[in-house]
Amino acid sequence: MKAFANYHPIVIFLYFVFVIGLTMFYMHPIYLIISLAMSILLSLQINQKSFLHSLKWMVPLFVIAALINPLISHDGEKIILYIDDNPITIEAIVYGFAMSVMICTVIFWFGCYNKLMTSDKFLYLFGKISPAFALIISLTLRLVPRFQQQIGAITQAQRAVGMDVTSGNLLHRIKCGIHILSILITWALENAIETADSMKARGYGLPKRSTFSLFSFEKRDALTLTIMFILMTINIIGSFLGYTDYYFYPTFSELVLQPISLLLYTTYTLLLALPIIIELWEAFKWRSLISNN
Repeated sequence: MKAFANYHPIVIFLYFVFVIGLTMFYMHPIYLIISLAMSILLSLQINQKSFLHSLKWMVPLFVIAALINPLISHDGEKIILYIDDNPITIEAIVYGFAMSVMICTVIFWFGCYNKLMTSDKFLYLFGKISPAFALIISLTLRLVPRFQQQIGAITQAQRAVGMDVTSGNLLHRIKCGIHILSILITWALENAIETADSMKARGYGLPKRSTFSLFSFEKRDALTLTIMFILMTINIIGSFLGYTDYYFYPTFSELVLQPISLLLYTTYTLLLALPIIIELWEAFKWRSLISNN
């Protein structure tokens, strides 16, 4: 995903704002399926190995989130059974699965955001507006990946000296886990102090501090932003007109395929698939140049 990653940071940031915002707003089944499919395709295109690894905990999360709703919500007309005099309805089950799809899809989109919207791009956009806030957000987004990488390194090092959390009795494993956690916390505190001293020494946040950036706003960025705003506007207008509404309670709304609905589905798909289309277009141009030479 080098083509879209090389676009101006404002294009990448607004793309994910639009996509994640619409995904969290729409509960329409077709919109959920489109968003889930596009998020999976983009995740596979960015980092297939990381995405497949994340499915180990995403699938249980999906199932748990889907099963919780019918246990706490008993609305709906189509009752299939009773548990302690509480009805379990098909509407509640389907709504639980829809919520699970939405949650997992948002997580997938945030994973793509974390890969494409790097900390230097975020600081470039918001460093001048609010340097402290931009730095905090940037460090927060990097926190989990860095902690995962560091705890892996610490675990490997401790395993070499006999402090393996995967072997031995329960007391030994707890002792090893506490020791690894202590090392991780110490590293985190030292790293925070070093980062603060480093940023202070560089004059970060000072009013007259100059910065160097490789980012430049080009014609392709303007064209992509224009397309994004057009597609976004079409879907917002469709939402105000009620074409994207869907109700699960008291029973399911009827899915009617109208010409305006097909237009909205198409524009929504194009908006979400924009990075994939850009990547395929750049690959096509590159192959054309190679074949011509």
